[in-house]
Amino acid sequence: MNDSLSFFSRIGLAFSLLGDGRLAARVKALRDGAAAPASAPAPVAAPAPVPAPPAPVAAPSPVRATADVDAALQLLALLQREARFVDFLQEDIAPYSDAEVGGAARMLHGGARKVLAETFDLAPIRAESEGSRLTLPAGFDAAAVRVTGNVVGQPPFTGTLQHKGWRATAVRLPALTEGHDTRVIAPAEVEL
Repeated sequence: MNDSLSFFSRIGLAFSLLGDGRLAARVKALRDGAAAPASAPAPVAAPAPVPAPPAPVAAPSPVRATADVDAALQLLALLQREARFVDFLQEDIAPYSDAEVGGAARMLHGGARKVLAETFDLAPIRAESEGSRLTLPAGFDAAAVRVTGNVVGQPPFTGTLQHKGWRATAVRLPALTEGHDTRVIAPAEVEL
């Protein structure tokens, strides 16, 4: 089994940690050496029931087309050009002081924010202020709202908004020219 996560999976996890304080606390506890929760004991096998006639097999769910790798690489190149994003993440920042890392983060933030503004129109998914109480009715859009905490029963659910969420309402990636190799995120630089 491969235990490493892809770059975009790690980015998604990072944003999940930023948006979910309880998840961040659990990850910190694990990182600090706290034991992972013990798994439940394996259930004792019951006697095998008499086989029933086979049920009809449902048609498989439609699968989405694979992600547009060129678009992902193009966005990564834009973040590198404007914010030195790849350089920052590839650098081991452990030897640097918090002030030095903070200065680099400020430059990264400004450039990444510029790319975000030029490439996407974003809108919050929820209009309420973070920290407000709200009720999710039956049939709420589970793709747009993630319910966390002690989730028991069926909606309506009443809880506290931890993060408004974001939805892209427009995407503007530059057109690619013929022969452009999107795998080149940042060309090597040679000064003469």
